[in-house]
Amino acid sequence: MQELHFAVPMAGSILCTLNTRHDSAMLSILLMHAEAKVIFVDQQFLEIARGALALLADKKQKPPILVVIRESDSDTHDLEYESFLKSGDSDFTIRWPKTEFDPISINYTSGTTSRPKGVVYSHRGAYLNTIATFLLHEMSSFPVYLWTVPTFHCNGWCMVWGLAALGGTSICLRNVSPEDIFENISLYKVTHMGGAPTVLNKIVNSLPCGLKQLPHKVKIMTGGSPPPPQVISKMEELGFRVNHLYGLTETYGPGTYCLWKPEWDSLPPDEKFILKARQGVQHLCLKEVDVRDSTTMEKVPADGKTIGEIMFRGNTVMSGYLKDTKATEEAFRGGWFHSGDLAVKHPDGYIEVKDRLKDIVISGGENISTVEVERILYSHPAVLEAAVVARPDNHWGQTPCAFVKLKDGFSVGDQEIIKFCRDNLPHYMAPRTVIFEDIPKTSTGKIQKFILREKANALGSLF
Repeated sequence: MQELHFAVPMAGSILCTLNTRHDSAMLSILLMHAEAKVIFVDQQFLEIARGALALLADKKQKPPILVVIRESDSDTHDLEYESFLKSGDSDFTIRWPKTEFDPISINYTSGTTSRPKGVVYSHRGAYLNTIATFLLHEMSSFPVYLWTVPTFHCNGWCMVWGLAALGGTSICLRNVSPEDIFENISLYKVTHMGGAPTVLNKIVNSLPCGLKQLPHKVKIMTGGSPPPPQVISKMEELGFRVNHLYGLTETYGPGTYCLWKPEWDSLPPDEKFILKARQGVQHLCLKEVDVRDSTTMEKVPADGKTIGEIMFRGNTVMSGYLKDTKATEEAFRGGWFHSGDLAVKHPDGYIEVKDRLKDIVISGGENISTVEVERILYSHPAVLEAAVVARPDNHWGQTPCAFVKLKDGFSVGDQEIIKFCRDNLPHYMAPRTVIFEDIPKTSTGKIQKFILREKANALGSLF
Protein backbone atom coordinates (compact mmCIF):
# COMPACT_ATOMS: atom_id res chain seq x y z
CA MET A 1 0.00 0.00 0.00
CA GLN A 2 2.84 2.39 0.84
CA GLU A 3 4.53 1.80 -2.52
CA LEU A 4 1.31 1.94 -4.54
CA HIS A 5 0.27 5.26 -2.98
CA PHE A 6 3.23 6.79 -4.82
CA ALA A 7 3.61 4.48 -7.82
CA VAL A 8 0.04 4.73 -9.08
CA PRO A 9 -0.14 8.57 -9.19
CA MET A 10 3.42 8.69 -10.64
CA ALA A 11 2.19 6.49 -13.48
CA GLY A 12 -0.55 9.02 -14.20
CA SER A 13 -3.24 6.73 -12.81
CA ILE A 14 -5.81 7.04 -10.03
CA LEU A 15 -5.79 5.09 -6.76
CA CYS A 16 -8.88 3.30 -5.52
CA THR A 17 -8.20 1.60 -2.20
CA LEU A 18 -10.97 -0.90 -1.46
CA ASN A 19 -12.42 -2.04 1.84
CA THR A 20 -11.04 -5.49 2.68
CA ARG A 21 -14.31 -6.51 4.32
CA HIS A 22 -16.36 -6.30 1.13
CA ASP A 23 -17.66 -9.53 -0.30
CA SER A 24 -17.18 -10.52 -3.94
CA ALA A 25 -20.55 -9.09 -4.99
CA MET A 26 -19.87 -5.60 -3.60
CA LEU A 27 -16.29 -5.70 -4.83
CA SER A 28 -17.45 -6.45 -8.38
CA ILE A 29 -19.87 -3.48 -8.27
CA LEU A 30 -17.11 -1.10 -7.14
CA LEU A 31 -14.59 -2.40 -9.69
CA MET A 32 -17.16 -1.88 -12.43
CA HIS A 33 -18.15 1.58 -11.15
CA ALA A 34 -14.52 2.73 -10.91
CA GLU A 35 -13.65 1.11 -14.29
CA ALA A 36 -10.57 -0.40 -12.65
CA LYS A 37 -7.76 -1.49 -14.99
CA VAL A 38 -5.55 -3.30 -12.46
CA ILE A 39 -6.32 -4.77 -9.03
CA PHE A 40 -3.55 -5.51 -6.52
CA VAL A 41 -4.64 -8.16 -4.02
CA ASP A 42 -2.99 -9.46 -0.88
CA GLN A 43 -2.96 -13.26 -0.80
CA GLN A 44 -5.29 -13.19 2.22
CA PHE A 45 -8.10 -11.78 0.05
CA LEU A 46 -7.37 -13.62 -3.19
CA GLU A 47 -10.50 -15.79 -3.25
CA ILE A 48 -12.77 -12.78 -2.67
CA ALA A 49 -11.09 -10.98 -5.59
CA ARG A 50 -11.38 -14.03 -7.85
CA GLY A 51 -15.07 -14.24 -7.01
CA ALA A 52 -15.50 -10.59 -7.98
CA LEU A 53 -13.70 -11.08 -11.29
CA ALA A 54 -15.88 -14.10 -12.05
CA LEU A 55 -18.99 -11.98 -11.48
CA LEU A 56 -17.64 -9.35 -13.87
CA ALA A 57 -17.02 -12.02 -16.49
CA ASP A 58 -20.62 -13.25 -16.05
CA LYS A 59 -21.81 -9.71 -16.81
CA LYS A 60 -19.60 -9.59 -19.96
CA GLN A 61 -17.46 -6.89 -18.32
CA LYS A 62 -13.73 -6.79 -19.01
CA PRO A 63 -12.06 -7.67 -15.68
CA PRO A 64 -9.02 -5.75 -14.39
CA ILE A 65 -5.56 -7.33 -14.48
CA LEU A 66 -5.05 -9.25 -11.22
CA VAL A 67 -1.70 -8.81 -9.44
CA VAL A 68 -1.21 -10.95 -6.32
CA ILE A 69 0.98 -9.85 -3.40
CA ARG A 70 2.43 -12.95 -1.74
CA GLU A 71 4.77 -13.44 1.20
CA SER A 72 6.68 -16.15 -0.66
CA ASP A 73 7.11 -17.44 -4.20
CA SER A 74 4.55 -19.94 -5.45
CA ASP A 75 3.81 -21.95 -8.56
CA THR A 76 0.48 -20.32 -9.39
CA HIS A 77 -0.31 -18.82 -12.76
CA ASP A 78 -1.21 -15.48 -11.18
CA LEU A 79 0.82 -12.40 -12.02
CA GLU A 80 2.79 -11.68 -8.83
CA TYR A 81 3.68 -8.29 -7.46
CA GLU A 82 7.47 -8.65 -7.23
CA SER A 83 7.85 -10.11 -10.73
CA PHE A 84 5.45 -7.44 -12.00
CA LEU A 85 7.77 -4.74 -10.58
CA LYS A 86 10.83 -6.34 -12.21
CA SER A 87 9.16 -6.07 -15.59
CA GLY A 88 8.95 -2.27 -15.31
CA ASP A 89 10.86 0.34 -17.29
CA SER A 90 13.69 1.80 -15.21
CA ASP A 91 13.79 4.84 -17.52
CA PHE A 92 10.10 5.64 -17.06
CA THR A 93 9.38 9.37 -16.70
CA ILE A 94 6.93 10.45 -14.03
CA ARG A 95 3.58 11.51 -15.47
CA TRP A 96 2.81 14.63 -13.49
CA PRO A 97 -0.81 15.81 -13.16
CA LYS A 98 -1.86 18.45 -15.69
CA THR A 99 -3.31 20.55 -12.86
CA GLU A 100 -3.26 20.12 -9.10
CA PHE A 101 -7.02 19.59 -9.23
CA ASP A 102 -6.64 16.38 -11.23
CA PRO A 103 -7.91 13.34 -9.30
CA ILE A 104 -5.40 11.33 -7.30
CA SER A 105 -7.76 8.81 -5.69
CA ILE A 106 -11.30 7.54 -5.30
CA ASN A 107 -12.43 6.49 -1.84
CA TYR A 108 -15.71 4.68 -1.42
CA THR A 109 -17.69 5.65 1.66
CA SER A 110 -18.01 3.00 4.33
CA GLY A 111 -21.65 2.31 3.57
CA THR A 112 -23.05 3.09 7.03
CA THR A 113 -26.27 4.35 5.44
CA SER A 114 -26.57 3.07 1.87
CA ARG A 115 -24.59 1.80 -1.10
CA PRO A 116 -21.11 3.37 -0.96
CA LYS A 117 -20.39 6.48 -3.06
CA GLY A 118 -17.09 7.12 -4.81
CA VAL A 119 -15.48 10.23 -3.29
CA VAL A 120 -12.97 11.90 -5.62
CA TYR A 121 -9.80 13.40 -4.10
CA SER A 122 -7.57 15.88 -5.95
CA HIS A 123 -3.76 16.09 -5.82
CA ARG A 124 -4.08 19.50 -4.14
CA GLY A 125 -6.54 18.32 -1.50
CA ALA A 126 -4.51 15.20 -0.69
CA TYR A 127 -1.29 17.23 -0.40
CA LEU A 128 -2.86 19.79 1.93
CA ASN A 129 -4.64 17.26 4.14
CA THR A 130 -1.46 15.19 4.38
CA ILE A 131 0.36 18.19 5.85
CA ALA A 132 -2.56 19.00 8.12
CA THR A 133 -2.77 15.45 9.43
CA PHE A 134 0.85 15.09 10.49
CA LEU A 135 0.61 18.53 12.10
CA LEU A 136 -2.48 17.36 14.00
CA HIS A 137 -0.51 14.30 15.12
CA GLU A 138 2.24 16.64 16.38
CA MET A 139 4.79 14.63 14.42
CA SER A 140 8.42 15.56 13.87
CA SER A 141 11.03 13.70 11.83
CA PHE A 142 11.21 9.89 11.91
CA PRO A 143 7.99 9.06 13.78
CA VAL A 144 7.07 5.42 14.41
CA TYR A 145 3.39 4.92 13.59
CA LEU A 146 1.28 1.93 14.55
CA TRP A 147 -1.53 1.32 12.07
CA THR A 148 -4.94 0.42 13.42
CA VAL A 149 -6.63 2.86 11.03
CA PRO A 150 -7.09 0.87 7.79
CA THR A 151 -4.90 2.21 4.98
CA PHE A 152 -7.90 1.94 2.65
CA HIS A 153 -9.84 4.41 4.82
CA CYS A 154 -9.36 7.94 3.39
CA ASN A 155 -5.90 6.76 2.28
CA GLY A 156 -5.16 6.08 5.94
CA TRP A 157 -6.36 9.58 6.89
CA CYS A 158 -3.70 10.71 4.35
CA MET A 159 -1.02 9.41 6.74
CA VAL A 160 0.34 6.98 4.13
CA TRP A 161 1.76 10.01 2.31
CA GLY A 162 2.50 11.95 5.50
CA LEU A 163 4.71 9.28 7.07
CA ALA A 164 6.83 9.11 3.93
CA ALA A 165 7.29 12.89 3.99
CA LEU A 166 8.68 12.68 7.54
CA GLY A 167 10.79 9.56 7.06
CA GLY A 168 8.43 7.66 9.32
CA THR A 169 8.24 3.94 10.08
CA SER A 170 4.95 2.09 9.58
CA ILE A 171 4.12 -0.77 11.94
CA CYS A 172 1.31 -2.84 10.41
CA LEU A 173 -0.94 -5.45 12.00
CA ARG A 174 -3.01 -8.04 10.17
CA ASN A 175 -5.32 -8.27 13.17
CA VAL A 176 -5.92 -5.60 15.79
CA SER A 177 -5.92 -6.75 19.41
CA PRO A 178 -4.86 -5.00 22.63
CA GLU A 179 -2.11 -7.61 23.12
CA ASP A 180 -0.64 -6.91 19.68
CA ILE A 181 -0.93 -3.15 20.18
CA PHE A 182 0.96 -3.15 23.47
CA GLU A 183 3.54 -5.66 22.26
CA ASN A 184 4.34 -3.57 19.18
CA ILE A 185 4.46 -0.30 21.12
CA SER A 186 7.16 -1.78 23.37
CA LEU A 187 9.00 -3.65 20.62
CA TYR A 188 9.26 -0.80 18.10
CA LYS A 189 9.10 2.22 20.44
CA VAL A 190 5.93 3.47 18.77
CA THR A 191 5.48 7.24 19.05
CA HIS A 192 2.09 7.72 17.37
CA MET A 193 -0.98 5.74 16.43
CA GLY A 194 -4.55 6.33 15.33
CA GLY A 195 -7.76 4.44 15.88
CA ALA A 196 -11.54 4.66 15.96
CA PRO A 197 -13.23 5.07 19.38
CA THR A 198 -14.08 1.35 19.19
CA VAL A 199 -10.35 0.55 19.18
CA LEU A 200 -9.85 2.72 22.28
CA ASN A 201 -12.79 1.01 23.93
CA LYS A 202 -11.32 -2.40 23.13
CA ILE A 203 -7.98 -1.37 24.67
CA VAL A 204 -9.43 -0.15 27.98
CA ASN A 205 -11.83 -3.09 28.36
CA SER A 206 -9.69 -5.99 27.11
CA LEU A 207 -6.37 -5.36 28.74
CA PRO A 208 -3.78 -8.15 28.78
CA CYS A 209 -3.21 -9.73 32.19
CA GLY A 210 -0.62 -7.98 34.30
CA LEU A 211 -0.44 -4.96 31.98
CA LYS A 212 1.32 -1.97 33.43
CA GLN A 213 1.46 1.57 32.11
CA LEU A 214 3.09 2.12 28.72
CA PRO A 215 6.89 2.38 28.82
CA HIS A 216 6.62 5.82 27.20
CA LYS A 217 3.96 8.33 26.16
CA VAL A 218 2.17 7.45 22.92
CA LYS A 219 0.12 10.07 21.08
CA ILE A 220 -3.10 8.57 19.74
CA MET A 221 -5.53 10.28 17.40
CA THR A 222 -9.10 9.08 17.43
CA GLY A 223 -11.87 10.03 15.03
CA GLY A 224 -15.45 9.12 14.32
CA SER A 225 -18.24 9.29 16.85
CA PRO A 226 -17.37 11.25 20.01
CA PRO A 227 -15.42 8.90 22.33
CA PRO A 228 -17.02 8.55 25.76
CA PRO A 229 -15.15 10.69 28.33
CA GLN A 230 -14.69 7.57 30.49
CA VAL A 231 -12.73 5.89 27.68
CA ILE A 232 -10.50 8.95 27.15
CA SER A 233 -9.81 9.07 30.90
CA LYS A 234 -8.78 5.40 31.06
CA MET A 235 -6.59 5.71 27.96
CA GLU A 236 -4.68 8.59 29.50
CA GLU A 237 -4.25 6.66 32.74
CA LEU A 238 -2.53 3.93 30.70
CA GLY A 239 -0.06 6.43 29.27
CA PHE A 240 -1.69 7.46 26.00
CA ARG A 241 -2.20 11.09 25.06
CA VAL A 242 -5.54 11.29 23.27
CA ASN A 243 -6.39 13.88 20.62
CA HIS A 244 -9.82 13.85 19.04
CA LEU A 245 -10.34 14.42 15.31
CA TYR A 246 -13.51 14.77 13.31
CA GLY A 247 -14.12 14.43 9.60
CA LEU A 248 -15.62 12.34 6.84
CA THR A 249 -14.46 10.50 3.76
CA GLU A 250 -15.57 13.63 1.86
CA THR A 251 -13.10 15.79 3.85
CA TYR A 252 -10.10 13.51 3.22
CA GLY A 253 -10.47 12.19 6.76
CA PRO A 254 -9.56 14.69 9.53
CA GLY A 255 -11.22 18.10 9.13
CA THR A 256 -11.34 19.45 12.69
CA TYR A 257 -9.61 18.72 15.98
CA CYS A 258 -10.02 19.57 19.62
CA LEU A 259 -7.20 22.08 20.07
CA TRP A 260 -6.36 21.84 23.76
CA LYS A 261 -6.33 25.07 25.76
CA PRO A 262 -3.76 25.37 28.59
CA GLU A 263 -6.39 26.80 30.97
CA TRP A 264 -8.31 23.50 30.73
CA ASP A 265 -5.46 21.67 32.51
CA SER A 266 -6.65 22.90 35.90
CA LEU A 267 -10.24 21.66 35.47
CA PRO A 268 -11.59 18.62 37.34
CA PRO A 269 -11.01 15.35 35.40
CA ASP A 270 -14.70 14.86 34.50
CA GLU A 271 -14.95 18.32 32.92
CA LYS A 272 -11.57 17.94 31.23
CA PHE A 273 -12.46 14.74 29.39
CA ILE A 274 -15.87 16.05 28.31
CA LEU A 275 -14.05 18.98 26.68
CA LYS A 276 -11.53 16.63 25.09
CA ALA A 277 -14.38 14.77 23.35
CA ARG A 278 -15.43 17.92 21.46
CA GLN A 279 -14.74 18.18 17.74
CA GLY A 280 -13.15 21.60 18.08
CA VAL A 281 -11.94 23.83 15.27
CA GLN A 282 -10.79 23.38 11.68
CA HIS A 283 -7.22 22.40 10.91
CA LEU A 284 -4.79 24.80 9.22
CA CYS A 285 -5.42 23.57 5.66
CA LEU A 286 -9.23 23.73 5.71
CA LYS A 287 -10.79 27.05 4.73
CA GLU A 288 -13.83 26.96 6.97
CA VAL A 289 -16.13 24.80 9.08
CA ASP A 290 -19.39 26.10 10.49
CA VAL A 291 -22.67 25.02 12.09
CA ARG A 292 -25.66 26.26 10.07
CA ASP A 293 -29.35 25.71 9.59
CA SER A 294 -29.71 22.99 6.94
CA THR A 295 -32.58 24.79 5.20
CA THR A 296 -31.96 28.53 5.57
CA MET A 297 -28.13 28.22 5.61
CA GLU A 298 -28.05 30.78 8.44
CA LYS A 299 -25.35 30.44 11.12
CA VAL A 300 -26.59 29.08 14.43
CA PRO A 301 -25.77 31.23 17.48
CA ALA A 302 -22.62 30.18 19.36
CA ASP A 303 -24.57 29.40 22.52
CA GLY A 304 -23.73 25.71 22.98
CA LYS A 305 -27.45 24.90 22.68
CA THR A 306 -28.84 25.62 19.21
CA ILE A 307 -28.43 22.62 16.94
CA GLY A 308 -27.47 22.94 13.28
CA GLU A 309 -25.64 20.95 10.62
CA ILE A 310 -21.85 20.88 10.35
CA MET A 311 -20.74 22.27 6.99
CA PHE A 312 -17.33 22.54 5.32
CA ARG A 313 -15.73 24.38 2.44
CA GLY A 314 -12.17 24.58 1.17
CA ASN A 315 -9.53 22.70 -0.80
CA THR A 316 -9.63 19.68 1.49
CA VAL A 317 -13.26 18.94 0.65
CA MET A 318 -13.90 16.36 -2.08
CA SER A 319 -14.13 17.28 -5.77
CA GLY A 320 -17.44 15.37 -5.90
CA TYR A 321 -18.98 11.91 -6.14
CA LEU A 322 -17.84 9.81 -9.10
CA LYS A 323 -20.54 9.59 -11.80
CA ASP A 324 -23.17 11.07 -9.47
CA THR A 325 -23.88 14.69 -10.33
CA LYS A 326 -27.19 14.71 -8.47
CA ALA A 327 -25.66 13.55 -5.16
CA THR A 328 -22.76 16.01 -5.60
CA GLU A 329 -25.09 18.97 -6.15
CA GLU A 330 -27.19 17.95 -3.16
CA ALA A 331 -24.10 17.64 -0.94
CA PHE A 332 -22.89 21.13 -1.92
CA ARG A 333 -26.21 22.99 -1.92
CA GLY A 334 -25.84 26.57 -0.74
CA GLY A 335 -22.12 26.61 -1.46
CA TRP A 336 -21.13 24.42 1.51
CA PHE A 337 -20.55 20.69 1.86
CA HIS A 338 -23.30 19.28 4.09
CA SER A 339 -21.91 16.67 6.49
CA GLY A 340 -25.22 15.27 7.71
CA ASP A 341 -23.94 15.65 11.29
CA LEU A 342 -25.77 17.78 13.84
CA ALA A 343 -23.81 19.92 16.30
CA VAL A 344 -23.79 22.99 18.50
CA LYS A 345 -21.20 25.75 18.48
CA HIS A 346 -19.88 26.90 21.85
CA PRO A 347 -19.09 30.54 22.69
CA ASP A 348 -15.37 29.85 22.16
CA GLY A 349 -16.08 28.70 18.57
CA TYR A 350 -15.56 24.98 19.24
CA ILE A 351 -18.13 22.65 17.70
CA GLU A 352 -19.57 19.62 19.45
CA VAL A 353 -21.28 16.84 17.53
CA LYS A 354 -24.68 15.92 18.92
CA ASP A 355 -25.88 13.36 16.40
CA ARG A 356 -26.23 12.28 12.81
CA LEU A 357 -29.12 14.04 11.09
CA LYS A 358 -30.64 10.60 10.47
CA ASP A 359 -30.09 9.42 14.05
CA ILE A 360 -31.77 12.15 16.09
CA VAL A 361 -34.76 10.84 18.10
CA ILE A 362 -37.83 13.11 18.09
CA SER A 363 -40.02 12.21 21.06
CA GLY A 364 -43.10 14.28 21.87
CA GLY A 365 -41.62 17.15 19.85
CA GLU A 366 -38.31 17.06 21.77
CA ASN A 367 -35.03 16.38 19.97
CA ILE A 368 -33.03 13.70 21.78
CA SER A 369 -29.32 13.40 21.01
CA THR A 370 -28.44 9.71 20.86
CA VAL A 371 -24.81 10.69 21.55
CA GLU A 372 -25.85 12.17 24.92
CA VAL A 373 -27.75 9.01 25.87
CA GLU A 374 -24.85 6.79 24.74
CA ARG A 375 -22.43 8.80 26.89
CA ILE A 376 -24.50 7.98 29.99
CA LEU A 377 -24.81 4.31 28.98
CA TYR A 378 -21.02 4.06 28.67
CA SER A 379 -20.67 5.37 32.22
CA HIS A 380 -22.50 2.29 33.58
CA PRO A 381 -19.83 -0.10 34.95
CA ALA A 382 -21.34 -3.13 33.15
CA VAL A 383 -21.59 -1.58 29.66
CA LEU A 384 -18.92 -2.37 27.08
CA GLU A 385 -20.62 -0.88 23.98
CA ALA A 386 -23.84 1.03 23.41
CA ALA A 387 -25.83 2.50 20.54
CA VAL A 388 -29.16 4.31 20.60
CA VAL A 389 -31.70 4.64 17.78
CA ALA A 390 -35.36 5.66 17.45
CA ARG A 391 -38.16 3.16 18.01
CA PRO A 392 -41.61 4.08 16.62
CA ASP A 393 -44.20 5.00 19.24
CA ASN A 394 -47.92 5.53 18.70
CA HIS A 395 -48.13 8.25 21.38
CA TRP A 396 -44.73 10.02 21.39
CA GLY A 397 -43.83 9.48 17.73
CA GLN A 398 -40.47 7.96 18.69
CA THR A 399 -38.73 6.78 21.84
CA PRO A 400 -35.05 5.94 22.43
CA CYS A 401 -34.11 2.28 21.95
CA ALA A 402 -30.71 1.21 23.34
CA PHE A 403 -28.63 -1.68 22.02
CA VAL A 404 -26.11 -2.71 24.66
CA LYS A 405 -23.20 -5.14 24.82
CA LEU A 406 -22.14 -6.01 28.37
CA LYS A 407 -18.63 -6.56 29.66
CA ASP A 408 -17.60 -10.14 30.36
CA GLY A 409 -18.73 -11.33 33.79
CA PHE A 410 -21.55 -8.80 34.16
CA SER A 411 -25.24 -9.60 34.23
CA VAL A 412 -27.79 -6.80 34.44
CA GLY A 413 -31.37 -6.46 33.23
CA ASP A 414 -33.00 -3.90 30.99
CA GLN A 415 -34.83 -2.20 33.88
CA GLU A 416 -31.56 -1.56 35.72
CA ILE A 417 -30.12 0.11 32.59
CA ILE A 418 -33.29 2.19 32.11
CA LYS A 419 -33.29 3.29 35.76
CA PHE A 420 -29.61 4.23 35.55
CA CYS A 421 -30.35 6.46 32.54
CA ARG A 422 -33.39 8.03 34.23
CA ASP A 423 -31.22 8.83 37.25
CA ASN A 424 -28.66 10.61 35.05
CA LEU A 425 -30.77 12.16 32.27
CA PRO A 426 -34.06 14.01 31.86
CA HIS A 427 -36.66 11.22 31.91
CA TYR A 428 -37.83 11.80 28.34
CA MET A 429 -34.27 11.09 27.10
CA ALA A 430 -33.93 7.74 28.86
CA PRO A 431 -34.34 4.59 26.71
CA ARG A 432 -37.64 2.81 27.04
CA THR A 433 -36.26 -0.29 25.35
CA VAL A 434 -32.93 -2.04 25.99
CA ILE A 435 -31.73 -4.91 23.81
CA PHE A 436 -28.62 -6.88 24.77
CA GLU A 437 -26.61 -8.07 21.74
CA ASP A 438 -23.43 -7.53 19.72
CA ILE A 439 -23.42 -4.19 17.91
CA PRO A 440 -22.71 -4.28 14.14
CA LYS A 441 -19.84 -2.13 12.87
CA THR A 442 -18.12 -1.26 9.61
CA SER A 443 -14.48 -2.23 9.05
CA THR A 444 -13.47 1.29 10.15
CA GLY A 445 -15.18 0.86 13.51
CA LYS A 446 -18.34 2.88 12.84
CA ILE A 447 -21.52 1.50 14.33
CA GLN A 448 -23.99 0.56 11.60
CA LYS A 449 -27.02 2.32 12.98
CA PHE A 450 -29.09 1.69 9.87
CA ILE A 451 -29.12 -2.01 10.82
CA LEU A 452 -30.18 -1.14 14.37
CA ARG A 453 -32.87 1.23 13.08
CA GLU A 454 -34.32 -1.60 10.99
CA LYS A 455 -34.44 -3.81 14.09
CA ALA A 456 -36.07 -1.08 16.17
CA ASN A 457 -38.63 -0.34 13.45
CA ALA A 458 -39.49 -4.04 13.27
CA LEU A 459 -40.35 -3.97 17.00
CA GLY A 460 -43.14 -1.46 16.36
CA SER A 461 -44.67 0.69 19.11
CA LEU A 462 -43.96 -0.25 22.73
CA PHE A 463 -47.64 0.05 23.66
